[in-house]
Amino acid sequence: MHGGELVAEVLHAQGTPFLFTLVGGHISPILVAAKQRGVRVIDTRHEATAVFAADAVARLTGRPGVAAVTAGPGVTNTITALKNAQMAQSPVVLIGGAAPTALQGRGALQDIDQMTAVRSVVKWAQRVSRVKALIPTLEEAFRQAQSDVPGPVFVECPVDLLYDEATVRSWYGAERGGKSLADKAVKHYLRFHVNRLFSGAQHAKAGPNIEIAPPAPEPTAIRQIAERLLQAQRPIILVGSQALLDVAHADALAAALQSIGAPVYLSGMARGLLGRDHPLQLRHKRREALREADCVLLAGAPCDFRLDYGNHIRRSAVYISINRSRTDLTQNRKPTIGVLADPSLTLRTLAAQLPTRRPPGWQAWLANLRARDEARNHEITQQALAPTGKVNPLHLCLELDRQLTPNTILIGDGGDFVATAAYILQPPGPLRWLDPGAFGTLGVGAGFALGAKLVHPDADVWVIFGDGAFGYALSEFDTFVRHAIPIMAVIGNDAGWSQIAREQVALLGDAVATELAHSDYDRAVQGLGAAGMRLDDPELAAEALMQARTCAAHGQPVVINAILGKTDFRKGSISM
Repeated sequence: MHGGELVAEVLHAQGTPFLFTLVGGHISPILVAAKQRGVRVIDTRHEATAVFAADAVARLTGRPGVAAVTAGPGVTNTITALKNAQMAQSPVVLIGGAAPTALQGRGALQDIDQMTAVRSVVKWAQRVSRVKALIPTLEEAFRQAQSDVPGPVFVECPVDLLYDEATVRSWYGAERGGKSLADKAVKHYLRFHVNRLFSGAQHAKAGPNIEIAPPAPEPTAIRQIAERLLQAQRPIILVGSQALLDVAHADALAAALQSIGAPVYLSGMARGLLGRDHPLQLRHKRREALREADCVLLAGAPCDFRLDYGNHIRRSAVYISINRSRTDLTQNRKPTIGVLADPSLTLRTLAAQLPTRRPPGWQAWLANLRARDEARNHEITQQALAPTGKVNPLHLCLELDRQLTPNTILIGDGGDFVATAAYILQPPGPLRWLDPGAFGTLGVGAGFALGAKLVHPDADVWVIFGDGAFGYALSEFDTFVRHAIPIMAVIGNDAGWSQIAREQVALLGDAVATELAHSDYDRAVQGLGAAGMRLDDPELAAEALMQARTCAAHGQPVVINAILGKTDFRKGSISM
């Protein structure tokens, strides 16, 4: 059994359904052995896409997603995707190839110091130096990826650990010229080196599936939260992505929020947690609500730029923070009550211990917030009717929202158009919305869609692209076609990097580098075997969306290239 098979044995033992990759000679034994063990190998057109896809699998299953890439540029191409997973606290295992152990630092093909390049963007990284260490190192990688604050991990596997012993001995035993003492010494060293590489490998065996229980809250913390929450008249609960790390209990978390009964805002991966139109969920005017609230509970959400570094919460309010990360727990603002624990488990425990009656002011507070929401929804509906020359983006998003099914998964990849869509689209349930997270990364859409459709093959997977972001995704429609992944994409094509241009032009008077073209992305994907449609008449939006669903139902990935008109819906939305 060669080293690639040992790696595959670990993946099989850990229940890994998919291995995402861009092929390279350094990792070929892993790919072949994984396929032989029933792991579906999905090759992409860029290594970042492979990691984004693994990230999506992790988010939707609660188990580490896995990618394998070749040495050198294969590894460095993953850096952005790894950092995105790190900031999103997503458990991803990246296996990287490397130059042969005896040739590292000597100018071997694609040989660089990968560990230094990767360490700052992963939770844990380890280089394997002997075949017998492959299994325990990879198992530790799965453990590290899931424990405490989950995150991406990296395992470097040199190529001479992955092929069979006879092949490796032939590499190192080639004729090296004369029979001088120096040559004999080199050959002796190489024989010793190979012996050491493979020593003990025959005893390696993969262990059982590794599952890590989420960190539980202290009982005293639950009592403190309950006491302060029930003293409040205007409470707000804001649930962030971290609360959905415990995928298996997503429905139980939704039930807990229903039982607690306080108004709820959802952000990031938590969007859709309560389904559509839940009476406790608010979607608009969050800043105003937080500033008026007398008790704010953040569940898995830090006080970062999205909350104006904590300034959206007034100083006199009781501020409760629940987070797995000690850093995020106190970021920018010290909470009145800080609980270092899993947010989902904490809220579920809290709901079970609260009395049935709620303070009398809660209903009036909720009614006030809902009235604001309804007023804002009315404003959006009116703005969607305004002529814009081409397709009004608000009108397009409202049409798409009407066509969502209970089995829809929504993915956002872009700036201005995606942010507009986030105001309007309502995910139908838990784990039905994916976006990059706090890193704000463009280019996640294709990988996220790939992972989502593989995990939920019967789901309607819609990707909302900005035309700028779609530039990262175009080549992956080849991946979708080759692997029969029928995702649906809507490109908001306004011929520019509009999120930047809005402020750049207003403040600096120049649109330099923000202008694109109304490119024929629909025709481009047709060249890769996908279906493509151009939409420039708002009256045909509903028909185009229905046609896209028909294409996907017949197994064909599809793109709607929607030519947008200009609006000022998001004027003044720059973030710092």
